[in-house]
Formats: sequence, C-alpha cells, structure tokens
Amino acid sequence: MAVTAIRPVEAQLSLRARVEQALSAAIISGELAPGELLTVPTLATQFDVSATPVREAMLDLESRGFVEPVRNKGFRVTTVSPEALREIVEVRQLLEPPAMEELARRFPAEQLPGLQALAEQIVEGARSGDLRSYLEADLEFHLTLTRLLGNRLLVATVADLRSRTRLVGLSDMLESKRLDESAAEHLVLLQHLAEGDAQGARALMHRHIHHTLGWWAGNPEAE
Repeated sequence: MAVTAIRPVEAQLSLRARVEQALSAAIISGELAPGELLTVPTLATQFDVSATPVREAMLDLESRGFVEPVRNKGFRVTTVSPEALREIVEVRQLLEPPAMEELARRFPAEQLPGLQALAEQIVEGARSGDLRSYLEADLEFHLTLTRLLGNRLLVATVADLRSRTRLVGLSDMLESKRLDESAAEHLVLLQHLAEGDAQGARALMHRHIHHTLGWWAGNPEAE
C-alpha cells in the first residue's frame, strides 16, 4: 500500500500527534503492511510538515513496536507474530468482558446518548470505508466505557493493550460485510449495558475481542 493513500490529518492536533495518529491507524488496519519501508522525507512531504515532527512520530511508533529503524533508509513496519497477538488477546479477554459485565450492573443512563453517537461514528466509518475514523471512534468508545468503572489502572492497561493490537485484516474486510457486522456490535453492546444485561454484555465483548484473531486478522470465524 502506498504511503500516499493515507488520509490527511486534522490540524487541531500537534504535528507530531497528527503524523503518529495517521500512521498508527494505517499500520493497525493493515493499510501499511508489515515489511513496508517508510522514509522521513517522503512522510514529511505527504503531511506537508517539516522532518522534525515526522521523526519524533516515528520514534514514538518505534517505542510501541510498530516500526523498526533501517540504517540509512528509514523505518520498516514490523511484523507481529501470531503468538504475540494471541497473548495480547488472552489478557484482553481476562479484563474487558468482566469489566463490561460489571458496568452493566451500574451503567449510568445519562452517558448513553454520547456513547450512542460514538457507536454511530464507528458504524459510519465502516460503511464509508474510513478506517482511521473507525479506529479512532472505536478506541474512544471502549476507553470511555472502561473509564465509567472508575479504575484508572484498568483504563491504562486496556489502552496499552489496544495500542499494541494489530488488525491487519481490517482493510480486506472492506470487501465484505464483516466490518459492518463488527461495527454494529457496538450498538448491541450498548443495548446490553442500558438494559442491565450483564451476561449479554460479557458475552458480546468476548466475541468482539475474538475478532482480533479472526476477521480482523484475516482469518475465518465459525458462523
């Protein structure tokens, strides 16, 4: 995938954050494939910024394990092994489904409209094929839900695990209805939470995270 295909970024963010956010979304979704070489001059031209914020953004991505330096060439998008991805998913399964089960027991109804708006942004991102919007809204949706439990360590842990998760099959899902289906699960999760259906919320969240090893990794799932 050519780097020029990445959508431009919004001006309200810092230059460094703009570049990192755009590249991070492209790497997570698989638009920038493992092994692809990225150069600071090319990226600076693409984003219409100087080399400094691009270089800083690449160093941030390196610290997250998304890229590795290539001497005298730039940075290469790294490969995440199936084993590493499985371990991330296992930890997430231990944390997030029980968290949603607990949240269903004390879900604040006044938060529902804002969360529904985020869920609709996810659905629209899937429908329009805007993977960056999809990923940004998805992250904000899940972290907002987690924050409602009032445990800052849990929020930080979930955020870290999600920041290291790759969904390399996500871009390929645009050719099918799978992305729409997974996006719609956010609305179903909200329904379970609003109705106080703790077991339903837990089961839905477990299935949703499992897509990381299934559809979102380019693998089939049992119907």
